[in-house]
Formats: sequence, C-alpha cells, structure tokens
Amino acid sequence: MGERPTPAPGVFVGIDIAKGKHYACAVSASGEALFARAVPNDESAIRRMIDDAGDHGRTALVVDMTSSAAVLTLTVAAEMAIPVAYVTGLAMRRAADLYAGAAKTDPKDAQVLADFAWRNADRLTWTTITDELLARLRILNGRDTDLAADATRAANRLRDALLAVSPALERAVGERLMSTPGLRAALVKYPTPTALRTAGKARVRTLISKRSKRTANTLTNEIWAALSSQTVTVPAEATWGETIGDLAADLDRIIDRRQRLEADIEQAFLEHPLGKVLNSMCGFGPRTGARTLAEIGDPHRFANPGRLAAYAGLAPVDRQSGRSHRTGRSRGGNHRLKNAMFIAAFVATQHDPDARAYYLRKRAQGKDHNAAVICVARRRCNIILAMLKTQTPYQPRQPEKLPEAA
Repeated sequence: MGERPTPAPGVFVGIDIAKGKHYACAVSASGEALFARAVPNDESAIRRMIDDAGDHGRTALVVDMTSSAAVLTLTVAAEMAIPVAYVTGLAMRRAADLYAGAAKTDPKDAQVLADFAWRNADRLTWTTITDELLARLRILNGRDTDLAADATRAANRLRDALLAVSPALERAVGERLMSTPGLRAALVKYPTPTALRTAGKARVRTLISKRSKRTANTLTNEIWAALSSQTVTVPAEATWGETIGDLAADLDRIIDRRQRLEADIEQAFLEHPLGKVLNSMCGFGPRTGARTLAEIGDPHRFANPGRLAAYAGLAPVDRQSGRSHRTGRSRGGNHRLKNAMFIAAFVATQHDPDARAYYLRKRAQGKDHNAAVICVARRRCNIILAMLKTQTPYQPRQPEKLPEAA
C-alpha cells in the first residue's frame, strides 16, 4: 500500500468510473456529505468537480478501477496535484454489502467509495503518477494479456473442431498447437484427415519441417498413426476442414503478433532504469518484469516491504473464529502484480539456490506447492523493494565459506 499523503485529506471524493459519465460523491473527513452528482468524462467537467471539492478542504479522489475509462480522470488529478486512492474490487464488494439495498447503482458505488475512504484513511492504497515508459508498459502488457486470451480461445476452438473429425488426431496434435508453428502451417493447408492422406506423409513432413524442423519427423509419425486408427469419414468433413483451416490461420497470426509484441515489451522494459535493475533478479524476464514494474510504479510510495506485499496480495491473512485461529492466503490485492510475482518466484525456485532452499524449507513445514511459492514471492518483496528504491541490481547470496580442513 502506498503512503498516506501529507497533510491528510479533508475531503474524499468517491468516483464510480464509467465510459461516458462518472458519478462522484464527496464527503468530509468527518463523514459529512458534501455533494453527489454525475460528472461527464471530459476534462472541463472533471476539473470543475475537483475545484468544487477543493472549496471544502484538501481533496483526494477514490476510485475502484484504473482502466481506460479512468485515464483522463487520473491524468487531470495528477496535473492538479490531487492524490488518488485505489480500492480493490474485493474490498469494494465487501464494503458495499454493509449498505442497505441489493441494487448496484452508480450513486451507491460512489457513496461506498467515499464512505470507505474516510473511515479507512490509514489503509488506503495511493496511486502515483506514472512516467511515460511505465504507461507504455501498462498498455503493452494489457495488449499482451488480450492476445494470450485470444490464442487460448482460438486453440480451444481448433481442438474442438479437430475432435469432431478425428479424436485420435486431436489427441496427437492438440497439446502442440500453441508451441509448434509447423503444425499450424500443416493444418492450414491440409486441415482434414482426407487432405492429409491425399498430400502424403513426405509432403506433410516437409511442410512441418520448414518451421519446426526438430519435431517434424516425430510429429508426422504420430499424425499418421492417428490417421491409421480411423477409417470412417465424418459427415461434412470438408466444411469442418474450412473451419479448421481458418482457426489454424487465426491462431498462427495471434501467436506471431504476440511474439512481435514481446520485442516491444522487452525494449520498453529495458529502456527504463528500474527495468535493468529488476531484470537482474532471477525469474523476471521481459513479460513478468514489465508487468511487475508497471504495477509497482514508484517504489517510494511503499513505506516498507510489508506494504508492497499487502498491495500484491502476498501477505498472509489471519482468520480467527472462536477457538480456531489459522493463517491463510490473501484473496485481495493487485492480481496482475500477484500473478507476475508468483511466476517469477516459481522460476526462481528452479534456478536460484537461495529461493530453492527457502521453498524446500516451506515444503518441509507442510505447505503445499502454491503456498510455498507464495512464501518465496513474499520474501522476495523485501529484496525487490530495496533494489528498486536504491536502483541496485540483484546480488545473489554468496555461499558460506566452510572452514578449511586441517
């Protein structure tokens, strides 16, 4: 969580972000309602709303999303030196349950945000102004996430179509569609069992080898084994073939675009001074490092590693009921940051001796795999925050020197 602005705000303006028109509800630091109204999503209206709130004291905005619809509001607030607090979706839903009525409306959401903020001013997460490179990384990361989801959907539809014409063929190639470009090229040109048999084994192997040379022989043999296990031809195979060819071509384009986007992400990541610092730590490649850096933003907004861990949803949560008292995983926090740091920690447990030793220690204590990796990610918050604040690359721990033999 970010540090609280100094001096403390006297007015909290909860804003329910929307595409065309926001809704704002302002309350004082003592909980007095000041105003509530719709605010068009344009610069002049946002400035008027902030000025009106400023007539009652030092103002802070409170939002529950920082997506595209919120960018203009956040930019205007930054230009006017107005702090902005971020309330996670989970915290927002839990707070809303305490208010009368089951209906979800813009005025109610804005009121909940403002009311939650003044009651929990010391627990708010404060956003910061991001520099140009960090803003670019966030945009590229969002596009990469969309393309990854598109690729998964296209692959699943392609596997479903292959299943319709030949379950054996789907079993043989389904798991390799995302990782084998030569296979996708073969399905574009020869999308059905009949087309594959007609082309012949040698021609299919040659086509696959143009883009996937190492696996061409093995994959072609497995395809032919699948073809030999089914002699019947399903109805409308040619129509299924058109669908398979189109889906294979779509999947190939999406994966190619994502690979080219990775180069853009890596360039922007390594151009940022903190990107080079984070990249020095095991597990933080271009994608995970870029997402981590973009979500953390200015490291100085976190007073200590515990605040960073809480913001990422990596801090353990105590759950007590009666005589039962246990510590569990947090379900809140910034899920994008949590996922990136989890992936980086998992990679570190395989390649970094220090992280591996800590992971095994937690496993020996009875924690399952995911819980142990989260413990590694939480521990690395201490190192990451220190690295980013001081702009110091990661220095692996040196193994302790053993006493020399007599």
